[in-house]
Amino acid sequence: MIRSDKIVKIGLLLLLITSACTMVPRTSKDANDMSYLYNPLKNSLHPKYRVYNDNENRSTLSIKFYSQDLFFSEANAEGASMSSIVVFYRLFNLSQGRVAIDTSLIRLSIRETKGRRDYVYNFPLKADQGSKYEVELLLRDAITNKSIQAHIPFDKTITGNKHDFKVRGHFNQFDIFTEVLKEGNYINILYPKDRPDSLYLSYFEPFDEIPIAPSMLVPEKELDLTPSKYKNIPYSDTLPLMVPNRGVYLFATSPGSLTGYPLFNFGTNFPGISEPEMMIEPLIYLSSETKINEMLAASSRKIALDNFWLGMSNNVEKSRELLRIYYNRVLFANYFFSSYKEGWRTDRGMIYIIYGPPDKVYKTSEGEKWGYLKPEIKSGWGARYRVKEDYLYFSFMNRENPFTYNDYTIIRSESVTSYWEQAIRSWQSGIVFRLDNPQDL
Repeated sequence: MIRSDKIVKIGLLLLLITSACTMVPRTSKDANDMSYLYNPLKNSLHPKYRVYNDNENRSTLSIKFYSQDLFFSEANAEGASMSSIVVFYRLFNLSQGRVAIDTSLIRLSIRETKGRRDYVYNFPLKADQGSKYEVELLLRDAITNKSIQAHIPFDKTITGNKHDFKVRGHFNQFDIFTEVLKEGNYINILYPKDRPDSLYLSYFEPFDEIPIAPSMLVPEKELDLTPSKYKNIPYSDTLPLMVPNRGVYLFATSPGSLTGYPLFNFGTNFPGISEPEMMIEPLIYLSSETKINEMLAASSRKIALDNFWLGMSNNVEKSRELLRIYYNRVLFANYFFSSYKEGWRTDRGMIYIIYGPPDKVYKTSEGEKWGYLKPEIKSGWGARYRVKEDYLYFSFMNRENPFTYNDYTIIRSESVTSYWEQAIRSWQSGIVFRLDNPQDL
């Protein structure tokens, strides 16, 4: 005869088993997911990278770490304030079908220097002339266990490309790791290989096109690569140079060439936006071109901007929150996705601003795939559970561009339901859109 306490235990066990069948399954960590790259809350490392082609057989990968990103600890044998970064990279020859030709694992012990803003480390790469390459890089903070991945392409098929140049600050002579400059930033452009007599500068007007909504099937637009100005500059590695106006500047070693070193001027406040005019333009995703032009032509653009956001929710505090979230996304879109134009004007920037940071990101040398988690399915008892994780995916193709490797265009398809109109209606109703939000949020 079975005792009652045993019956109770068996009953509880059965209840746990049956409950486990209806609870949300525990999903294992996706090792290929790189969504942390575009989520500021998940990523604490923000290094900068640069590759320089030293000669026909060697290139150099340079990594700049910012002091504010590093975790320094005195828990080491020396008792000094140190940060520990593990660097692992694989070098691929893309011209041979993405063949891995070199790997390396290095541990960096970075001693803290008070007042120092960054630390630069150089890594030699065995890369022969005549091929295109990609460095697949993994950086891990050995103390916090935070990590970040990167894919860094470089070209050794054409001489005179950006990897044959070096750029330094004119006054401090520090190497520059960004191609985005502002008026008043003076630099020196160096071409150490053969010191040409002249550099040929091509200036392109700002590319201010706005991407079309992902719900619309349109042919891909070709870039107009006709410069509006040419200039011949006598070469000197000490000549102070500056990019005074918005637009794209290309420094080449031969006249009329689209192969060279690009520099971009996206405005004084880039990547942030603070002037009313700059804050009005990104609203094109939430409004019509006619309305945007009316706001830009208003006697007080600030009042027009305030009225726009207040009209979204009819509540001052809620409007401020909407405004804060929207322009934070614009800021990070500029930071992550700027290419030959500001990041908010790109396809990835458009999706990022309206949908938010993606829940999944998969990267290859050909492009990226973003996933947004869809709403949970409800059971017959009203309890929420997910049969499987279902995502809305957007795919972006890396496009050949003479100015940048960061040009991605969205792949449009009739079979993809983008929820774009639903997302815009949500914003226009004063609700920040998230695909997996409950209806009543």
